Amino acid sequence: MHKELRVAAYAVCVRDDRILLARLVERNGTRPWTLPGGGMDHGEDPYDTVIREAEEETGYTVQPLALLGVDSVRRTYARRLGPAADFQGLRIVYEVGVTGGELRHETDGSTDLAAWHPLDEVPALDRVGLVDVGLTLWRERPAAGRVTGIPDDLGRPERPETSGK
Repeated sequence: MHKELRVAAYAVCVRDDRILLARLVERNGTRPWTLPGGGMDHGEDPYDTVIREAEEETGYTVQPLALLGVDSVRRTYARRLGPAADFQGLRIVYEVGVTGGELRHETDGSTDLAAWHPLDEVPALDRVGLVDVGLTLWRERPAAGRVTGIPDDLGRPERPETSGK
């Protein structure tokens, strides 16, 4: 089995009881909401990754305020060529604050919209499990930086081979 590891950094940005989310464009046509963020480039620090990815996906310049935790997901998926993949996603989650920029949507990327959502409306959104992980880390601030018991897909397969969000 082919082994694949993806390390990514994500932003939990809450302001005025609203959370900033980006909408994924999935291969199967679904468009769930996720935390702004994404994969680290080789040699990049995760702190810099979350700043870069948040700007790419939302238009905002952000400042990491706190490391909230690390989440790990693992799944197997079929590859087009070769053996199936044993995928592990390591997701580093930061609390961030907006320091500049203007809200805009990403073009030619893995997301197509960015928007603020009232916190009390998040449970009704079509979203990936990472949103719930991030909000739980933000609300509870566990000393170990880890939460358990939250499904990582909320009923949908994520696409680890491209977005891993």
